Amino acid sequence: MLYIFADSLLFIIGIWSLLKIVKWAKGMPKAAFLMLAIFPLISIFPIPPPTFKNVEKAKIEQRKNKQNDGDSDDG
Repeated sequence: MLYIFADSLLFIIGIWSLLKIVKWAKGMPKAAFLMLAIFPLISIFPIPPPTFKNVEKAKIEQRKNKQNDGDSDDG
């Protein structure tokens, strides 16, 4: 029940803030154009890879290390 309330509250706050931004942009069109020009710059910065890929690589390396250690002990 608490999760539904929290999600609803976040949704309402999001809609309210978007409406405030639209109202602000209508009053200050130059600032709105400036904001629209700045937002695409965010996409220039690279997005780091998801951590689960790094974890999977680490697991594969650990398996290889265990196999290599096991081979050296047998000999």
